[in-house]
Amino acid sequence: MTRLFSAVAALPWQRLLILPLALLSLGAAAQGQLTRYRTGKAQLDQGRYAVAMQELEPLAQPINHFSQAPDAAYLYAVAATRARQWAEAEQMLNLIRNQYPSYPSLNEALYLQGQVSFEQGDYDTALRTLGQLPAEQYAAPREAMQTSYLAKLQDRATWQRLQKRYPQSKLIGRLYADFLLGSGPLSDADRQQLDALVTQFKLDRNRYAAATAAAAPAAPKALPRKGTYNIGVLLPFELQDNTWQTQRKNQFVTDFYAGLRLAQDSLQRAGHPVQLFAYDTGADTLTLKSVLALPELAGMDMLVGPVYKSGAKLLARYARDHQIICVNPLSQDPDLVTDNPYHYLYSPSAATQGRVAAQFAATSFGTGRPAVLLHEDSKDENDFAAAYQAAYEAAGGKLAATHAFRPDDPASLAAAFVATELAGASHVLVASDNRKAGPAAFAALAAVPAATRPALLAPGTWLDNPSLGLGQLGGAYYYQPRYFDRQAPGYRRFRQLYLTRQKLPPSVFANQGFELLLFFSNALLQYGPAFQGALATAPAQPGAIFEGLTYPDGAHDSQTVPLLKLSNLEPQLLR
Repeated sequence: MTRLFSAVAALPWQRLLILPLALLSLGAAAQGQLTRYRTGKAQLDQGRYAVAMQELEPLAQPINHFSQAPDAAYLYAVAATRARQWAEAEQMLNLIRNQYPSYPSLNEALYLQGQVSFEQGDYDTALRTLGQLPAEQYAAPREAMQTSYLAKLQDRATWQRLQKRYPQSKLIGRLYADFLLGSGPLSDADRQQLDALVTQFKLDRNRYAAATAAAAPAAPKALPRKGTYNIGVLLPFELQDNTWQTQRKNQFVTDFYAGLRLAQDSLQRAGHPVQLFAYDTGADTLTLKSVLALPELAGMDMLVGPVYKSGAKLLARYARDHQIICVNPLSQDPDLVTDNPYHYLYSPSAATQGRVAAQFAATSFGTGRPAVLLHEDSKDENDFAAAYQAAYEAAGGKLAATHAFRPDDPASLAAAFVATELAGASHVLVASDNRKAGPAAFAALAAVPAATRPALLAPGTWLDNPSLGLGQLGGAYYYQPRYFDRQAPGYRRFRQLYLTRQKLPPSVFANQGFELLLFFSNALLQYGPAFQGALATAPAQPGAIFEGLTYPDGAHDSQTVPLLKLSNLEPQLLR
């Protein structure tokens, strides 16, 4: 880290100190700006970074028309990095790139942006930004920075994503090979990947010989006991009620089932047929109980559904009693899968989301300053908050405050945001999908001076809130279990197939139905109906649309929770 900061300090700062003689004739206002600029620079040199940021921040804004505004912005970013306030540094570096594109020291700003992005775990932005630097001047320091940060990366999913996005990068290939070498016993897939990297980039084969050597043949996996499997789909179609109100209310059910059917077609074309049997569970538990009484249901190989909480408990009990794996498509309630080896959640539970978000926050924002945890007073958000606090404190962090609020109560919502708590925090997490929570959070944070403003971590649903502007959303971080890349080939193929069949674009529920059936049908076909043990040890696989479903070490809710931020107004995957 010292070496990276030294590289920044060695940049040609002399130019920033040479002021044209014409400044002597400036008016009082301009002279005041110049004095403030010199003060900020002196505070930076003396290591008083917060004071330097306070002096330089207004000078960097285009609205104030300071002649040295780009230099003020750059020096502010340097002070922020030395204070390890990465979010503040990033905001100012983005301002330089957007407002001062002809800045003579733009390459220096890009180099600093690479460090800031790495520190926040945003490897894609870091590599993309550093790639814009001229090779003749920055080749050596760029490689040194990339090596320094990537050598510490221990997240397998991130490595797989980087290797996929930069398949010709020898640096990434070599460091990924080193990661595999040091990650313990390798699976057959890992060993094949490592051998491919050694061959592609002509790495020292002796160094990796032991790891790439073929292991003893593994015990054969259990073959599927059938050529096709029967899957019962229990959803509240409410077919007896044709009113437009019911049809509109149930559109998400129709969309989800359409996604299932499209996945069934894809499996059929691939030579892996499954049979779907749809059952209308209605909107009450009485109808569901009548469906569960059908003798044929006990002969199903897997069950999918339902969507309402009361019915979810009934079906979970049925699955356990009849030893049939059941997948709940929408619930985030971890209680449904506790002590039930036959019940899975398609989504990560609220508790899993909280744990993963806390681990990300501890890594990205540090644990030197306390955090503030705010959450809606509801079961899912309470589960999230409890898991977040436990994981964040386990990582060495502390919470300055935690408040539950009712988003539809203006007084309760306003009381959750305490200015004195926010000003001293490293970050604030707001756990609420309610559309009133986002505007309240951004308004409260806007009142905090930029030099002490905490980072914001919030649900990804805020990105679809029409009450929030892109200018606000761009400075925050998001946890979004439903994230998918709209430009990815897998989604584009699915979207085209869905449009052809349904004559309208797919909703997120259609996406989920498609992903769910592909994943769990493949588990059925590969391991048979009792696939729990195999799923617990199976390597992570990319999803057809989403980032993939993972159930390692016996987990019964997906452990994949993407973390995002906006870069150039587009979501960028951080983890």
